[in-house]
Amino acid sequence: MDLFTAMDIGSSGMSAQRTLMNTISMNLANIRTTRTVNGTGPYVRKSVMLESTPVDAPFSKAMQTAQDRELAGVKVTGLVNDNRPFRMQYEPGHPDANADGYVAYPDINVVEEMANMITAMRSYEASSSSIGTVKNMFTKALDIGR
Repeated sequence: MDLFTAMDIGSSGMSAQRTLMNTISMNLANIRTTRTVNGTGPYVRKSVMLESTPVDAPFSKAMQTAQDRELAGVKVTGLVNDNRPFRMQYEPGHPDANADGYVAYPDINVVEEMANMITAMRSYEASSSSIGTVKNMFTKALDIGR
């Protein structure tokens, strides 16, 4: 594996974790949203779908060695709505309350979202660290070549 491929893998991980962090932030920001912009009901929790993706161009596959054949990065394939039922809370004075006085809130667990956020932050930091290591190796290789 060359240094640029290692940087591509690290940057794909950073990009995916950034999207995950943005989605978690969006979920936390809408934890009490009972009506969306189009007025269809409460906010629906989002999740990020990730998939492995090859980091090489088709031509470079012909030039690979046995050690380089299974290298893959990560990409975001999309956001999906969570299918958890809404959390019903009794608030008869709320403008979005139903006839029985219950308001539908998104079922977003703050502890779960914060645990996901910590995991995403650690993954982002690991990808950033790997890119930093590759940059240091590249610099050392240039120093050796002088």
